[in-house]
Amino acid sequence: PVTAGSITVPYGHVIGNEKWRGSEVAHPQLIFEDGLGLVDFHLSNRTCILYISEADLVAGDEYKRRLVRFRNASSLGGIVIVEKTQISDQYFLAVQKLVVLELGMVLLPVANQGEAGQLITQLVSFYVREQSKDHNSNPFLRKQCAQLAEPSVFRAVQQIPGVGKTKALLLLQQFGSIHRLCNASVKELELVVGQTVAQQIYTF
Repeated sequence: PVTAGSITVPYGHVIGNEKWRGSEVAHPQLIFEDGLGLVDFHLSNRTCILYISEADLVAGDEYKRRLVRFRNASSLGGIVIVEKTQISDQYFLAVQKLVVLELGMVLLPVANQGEAGQLITQLVSFYVREQSKDHNSNPFLRKQCAQLAEPSVFRAVQQIPGVGKTKALLLLQQFGSIHRLCNASVKELELVVGQTVAQQIYTF
């Protein structure tokens, strides 16, 4: 089960299921991870996307079971993206009824994976705008966001054992600089990356 806040999505990015790597949905803000379960993409720590392809619709009712399992097991807000094509059009009304009326989730139809990728990019921009309303009013956060754009700092943090792209972004968001990261206590690090990785960073 995925609960709100159990996954932390770095500012301006999307966490995507590893199965979408190399597909038309993939775009620069996408960070791939295994073990997302029923979820295809996390837009924020409270909102995720479940993707239903034309093949899923034609194959039978498995996608329905997946949506119901998600709704029963998760406290996240769900957006369902459905491929509505000439072939899958006949199934669309049933999907709409299930998703919107029975499960109370948002439904967004797309023509193909490319269009879905563009839609996800737009949704990311929307979330960034929403978050930046808070960031713009706080000069300390504005400064912190500016430092995140420094590629050499980002690459340097990724060299720490146990730290990949996602954790590097989270660490830089939290500490703002390598200097502050180096002086962080294990307890402070644990709040961001968990006990095991925090110990590895501190030792390193």
